[in-house]
Amino acid sequence: MLLMSRQPRIAYPGAFYHVYSRGNQKQQIYFSDDDRFFFLKILRDADERFSAMWHLYCLMESHYHLGLETPKANLSQIMHFINSAYSVYLNTKYKRCGHLFQGRFKAILVQADLYARTLTKYIHANPVRRGLAERPEDYEWSSGQVYFGIRPAPSWLRTQTILTCFGSSVSALRKEHEAYLASSEDLSFGKQLHVSSRTGILGNDDFVDKIRRSFLKEPLEANDYELAGLRRLRIRPGLKRIRDEIQRELGEKNRLTKKCTIFFAHQYASYKLREIGDFYKIGSPAVSIAFHTIEKAVIANEALLGAFERIKERLVSEDQGSDGERN
Repeated sequence: MLLMSRQPRIAYPGAFYHVYSRGNQKQQIYFSDDDRFFFLKILRDADERFSAMWHLYCLMESHYHLGLETPKANLSQIMHFINSAYSVYLNTKYKRCGHLFQGRFKAILVQADLYARTLTKYIHANPVRRGLAERPEDYEWSSGQVYFGIRPAPSWLRTQTILTCFGSSVSALRKEHEAYLASSEDLSFGKQLHVSSRTGILGNDDFVDKIRRSFLKEPLEANDYELAGLRRLRIRPGLKRIRDEIQRELGEKNRLTKKCTIFFAHQYASYKLREIGDFYKIGSPAVSIAFHTIEKAVIANEALLGAFERIKERLVSEDQGSDGERN
């Protein structure tokens, strides 16, 4: 059985995050306007106590989205305070018991200069996607109304960074939000965030490499296989190297060699379907079909799982100390 991955927690002064958390079993976490006001009060308190810099927020019925910066590299402390304080408030008010939130909060480290603008549109579009508002500025419980100039910013919401992304123009911000919702960009960025949640980082290759080398060197060298996200941040073996190792385990004439190479490259080395398709000279849809076909076989086949573990051990041991992708 394949293990669920844990996100690596990456913290440093000035880090920018997209943070989100859902109600346990996707249950409702806000039942009234008073509940939402109290949650926003907690954000204010976190600003005062922990120097959390809030740039974006959106409170939905069963979950929330936050965009924040951490000058003191204390994301976990901030989020523990927020979720704990709100859980105590809600359980006391409604005489509830048990966990309010579903597992740990999710946090994606964001390369702000490249993605803050799109993240802003994605977060503000949430109520529109869920049918709670016709336009982002119509929804009362997000930072959208502040950025659209409908109401003043609370003292704890820092708007300058995001406004600068739109040329400090409310008109430009409005037009970009409208264009975003009218195009396929919203769907594609949502998928990009989902993929980034595996590693906990949203950024270009240079940004990911910088984070890996600066903040993840020891966890990577510890070879913690429960941290699947960290495995994907390793310097990738080349596709030819992966294929050769699959052939070494299964035999060159094994009919599963190609599908197993596709599965391993996508699942463990984070190759995109397009990259694998280019290697085999087939289209991305064909790669996707092969991946999902072999995925079921892998889960049910202990021999294949064992083969993949041996391949991972060999590739990881070769990658130790390497500074580039192996062919």
